[in-house]
Amino acid sequence: MPKCPKCNKEVYFAEKVTSLGKDWHRPCLKCEKCNKTLAAGSHAEHEGKPYCNQPCYAALFGPGGFGRGGAESHKY
Repeated sequence: MPKCPKCNKEVYFAEKVTSLGKDWHRPCLKCEKCNKTLAAGSHAEHEGKPYCNQPCYAALFGPGGFGRGGAESHKY
């Protein structure tokens, strides 16, 4: 039986969500920064941890500078 990477408990078929190559409990698949519950396939990954695409992943690992992207936010 696979174990959830978040809580280390067994994941049964009825409660399984597969994402990032692992099986999770649906409530355990949350953004590492804001704790928002994520749907499989609709999020980003960094070092094996899930993040919501906007705003967390973009703010933490996107282009540097200010804002959330666009020409004015890049560092030169």
